[in-house]
Amino acid sequence: MARVVLAMSGGVDSSVAAHLLLRAGHEVIGVFMRHGHTIETACAAKPTAGAIGNPTAAAQLPIVATGPSPFASPHKQGCCTASDAEDARRVADRLDIPFYALDFQDEFGRIIDYFIDEYTAARTPNPCVMCNNWIKFGKLFEYAESVSADYVATGHYAIVAPDDEGRPALYRGIDPTKDQSYVLFGLRPEVLARVLLPVGHFAKTEIRRLAAEIGLRVADKKDSQEICFVTEGHHAEFIRRVRDNVDTSGEFVTTDGCVVGRHDGIEAFTVGQRKGLGIALGEPHFVVRIEADTRRVVLGRREELSRTHLAANRANWLVPPPVEPIRCLAKIRYNTSPRPATVQSLPGDRLEVAFDAGVEGVSPGQAVVCYDGDRVLGGGWIE
Repeated sequence: MARVVLAMSGGVDSSVAAHLLLRAGHEVIGVFMRHGHTIETACAAKPTAGAIGNPTAAAQLPIVATGPSPFASPHKQGCCTASDAEDARRVADRLDIPFYALDFQDEFGRIIDYFIDEYTAARTPNPCVMCNNWIKFGKLFEYAESVSADYVATGHYAIVAPDDEGRPALYRGIDPTKDQSYVLFGLRPEVLARVLLPVGHFAKTEIRRLAAEIGLRVADKKDSQEICFVTEGHHAEFIRRVRDNVDTSGEFVTTDGCVVGRHDGIEAFTVGQRKGLGIALGEPHFVVRIEADTRRVVLGRREELSRTHLAANRANWLVPPPVEPIRCLAKIRYNTSPRPATVQSLPGDRLEVAFDAGVEGVSPGQAVVCYDGDRVLGGGWIE
């Protein structure tokens, strides 16, 4: 029997993951990762059920009461609110597993700083990938070590399984509408062998059915949407509220250099955006480029969005880095389809992707993730 630390968000996926891990014979420790930037109460909390073999080790990271987070929006379903923590606790009670809420406020503050820094530098960040890299499969592994756990598990729709040579590999989840392998590309290769993703073998409908069968109240709970600390569609307001000294206002220009208006800040825009520009040009125009130095938002027609090449830095390979260009399917955003391409590893932890045909919406700051069929080869951050 293995000891597993499971990240519990209070949603149906991580809740059923707890059930599946127990069914497989594992000892499960449920953990809610408290993201609040201000912790009202910092105190030791008792497990809701059971006992951890080394209780003193559990205190090596702060265990805190779960109050409302100032960064969680009350107007949408998130993944780190007080109600989510309560849902996770109820599931732990129902399944009779120990449950802790851990204070990761400093680490989450780092994600918020990254989020703001990227937008104000004319890049489009992906905080969910960074949360996985820095917290769920970073700091949470430190906690797992402190309680002598063998594995860390989450409710992501992806699969970790041996490849043909017996090495741990990351694959898409079997439900194509829920696959989350894209946001896991940054996992360190050395931790893959200690990662469990039990729901990746199921369709979402099956997960909800299982939750109902075992009597979990979260069976019909809505999925978390967008960024957990920002009201949907209002990230620019969030940035200006947190950093009231930021001024990135500037001009709208067309690709031929014609000034056609002004905007309140480059943080409100991303490459490929058409809606919400607040400017009428007689025909549809899209954001084709954002210039940090001039603070200009460059608008063009749809055909001007197309790109056939991209370069990326901070590459993370989950296979041995290829010494020659290799064929792959490359995905440039979480909600886009992968496209046929050739990827080449470059010196300095960089890579280059050449697409067979033009793709729209290649945005600096987003991740490009490369696949061989269902297997994740690796990826990087688009320059």
